[in-house]
Amino acid sequence: MTPRPHEDLVFESDQLGPTEEFLSTHYAPMRIGSGNRGRSPARITRVAGGNVSVDRLELGFTMSYDVEPLGNICLCDISAGTVDDHEVDGAQPAETYGPGQVFSFAPPDRPYRGRINHARYGITMLDPALLGQVAAPADDRHPVRLLDHHPVTPAAGSRLRRVIDHLDGVLGDPGAPLVIATAAQHLAAAVLHTFPNTALSEPTTTDRHDAHPETVRRAVAFIETDPAREMTLTEIAAAAHVTPRALQYAFTRHLQTTPMAYLRRVRLDAAHRDLLDADPRGDDTVTTVAARWGFAHPGRFAAAYRAAYGRAPSLTLHG
Repeated sequence: MTPRPHEDLVFESDQLGPTEEFLSTHYAPMRIGSGNRGRSPARITRVAGGNVSVDRLELGFTMSYDVEPLGNICLCDISAGTVDDHEVDGAQPAETYGPGQVFSFAPPDRPYRGRINHARYGITMLDPALLGQVAAPADDRHPVRLLDHHPVTPAAGSRLRRVIDHLDGVLGDPGAPLVIATAAQHLAAAVLHTFPNTALSEPTTTDRHDAHPETVRRAVAFIETDPAREMTLTEIAAAAHVTPRALQYAFTRHLQTTPMAYLRRVRLDAAHRDLLDADPRGDDTVTTVAARWGFAHPGRFAAAYRAAYGRAPSLTLHG
């Protein structure tokens, strides 16, 4: 999945032919069929940026689908209607999903088929490489992949839906690339917490050996050199010359935190300095400063700021 600029799409049709053409163009070559006579209303919207996209679809008819491999992780969360007889090529049996459920359509390299029945649902796509940016594979010769398309628990599925809703709002703001990159990593982490996968969370013997103070110093230097740019766990680990697992273990052992939590604190400190230096009569607001440093949710930023500095960010700006 090639990184792309901000993208907004809106599609509406009541004819099956244009709907099939749109879906084939913007997802993967597919064949759809419907037993409906007359109008087949469809509305599809998309917001996208970087290596992720969130689509919202409303299909006022029953549609069968037969889809070629997408090359991406494709998540489906259903608000109304059903997805019936869904099956992945070579996997049995077919399954049905209803409102409130979230699932992964298929592995990126496998075709799938099924039927959408008068449904309102979301499709979230992400580059599989994002999983490797937030976790290390158990086997370094192969990338991280999902082992099942069912959430490990219903609660995990519900949490993932909330993350998708948050990402949907973030992608609606094309002027905050660091926020989008951070939200994409958050989505990848949520996916790994939701579905069984091949990521290895425990450090190996080599990782434990590499988790020394010098590893932390190299990583901290890399983070603090340019905290405004997009960076991932794997990039920080590469700069420190260790595996992501070793880096996680080193930060936990010596700083009682994680590399990404440390990065967030560095960015919070930078936002604090910007608020101190800002002219309250100028263009800077708490929201714009927060977004500049990757904080998408003003309420969460304010809570983190208050916990760190003992006052609301608005007081710093206007003080």
